[in-house]
Amino acid sequence: MKNFGQRAGRVTTLGGIAFMKGLAYLPLPVVRALGTALGWVLYGLIGGRRRVVHANFSVCFPELSKAARHKLALQTFVYFSQAWLDRSWLWHAPRECVQKRVRLTGAVEELAGTAPTVIFLPHFVGLDAAWAGMALAMPRPSTTIYTDQSNKLVDQWILQGRQRFGHLRLFGRIEGVKPIVAALREGQPLYLLPDMDFGPDESVFVPFYGVQAATVPSLSRFARLGRAKVVPLLPRLTADGYEVQVLPAWTDFPGSDPVADTARMNARLQDYIATMPAQYYWVHKRFKTRPEGEASLY
Repeated sequence: MKNFGQRAGRVTTLGGIAFMKGLAYLPLPVVRALGTALGWVLYGLIGGRRRVVHANFSVCFPELSKAARHKLALQTFVYFSQAWLDRSWLWHAPRECVQKRVRLTGAVEELAGTAPTVIFLPHFVGLDAAWAGMALAMPRPSTTIYTDQSNKLVDQWILQGRQRFGHLRLFGRIEGVKPIVAALREGQPLYLLPDMDFGPDESVFVPFYGVQAATVPSLSRFARLGRAKVVPLLPRLTADGYEVQVLPAWTDFPGSDPVADTARMNARLQDYIATMPAQYYWVHKRFKTRPEGEASLY
């Protein structure tokens, strides 16, 4: 029975990957329409994640009415689903198609040369488009930190997709800090997604929308160890693909206090979210770890 279940799971995974490969050749409006329908379905069926999103909104946007939060939550599921299906063409469509649909804008000159650079890439739904757009426009060797997926077929598919263009090297968390810092000092930009809660042992508590949120202080740490500038990268899902905006490097980062740096990062992230609130990754439990004595928000 166990072997049968494993075979069934393998067939299901391979079927899903084949579906995504086929989806890559459909017109973008069709893919987006399917994403909209999928978002509505997931909002209705996945009650656990729906409750997580609403809990996040009640904490972060208490000024919104219940109807407004419902509308924002539904749009969040739609954007999440559209971005997931967009991986089909990001990872399998011809290069020319991806180049047409993903536009790199803003302070692109920040990424030229070999100066040590940490790219602050928050968890917006278009983060995979950000990798693709950067690799196509500026094929500079770069690195990021990757967590293995439990499903090895899915893991292989994701790795191949994210390494499709350019020269992206992925470090596992178990490899430690030294090889990452060495690559950073050699001039390989580090893509960092530090707006996460990895538990009390790896995080510090700093405000996020006025609530103490466990946040990894890795942006400050790697900027200091690598003697690197921090350049924010903001991917925005649009009607015709994605706009990946490069912002100017922060001039006052890092400081002398990693906790203060992490609080500053969260404050700036709030400003970025305000420009596209439904495109942030609200489906994860951003406030999962609570300060001692405080009740769970979920």
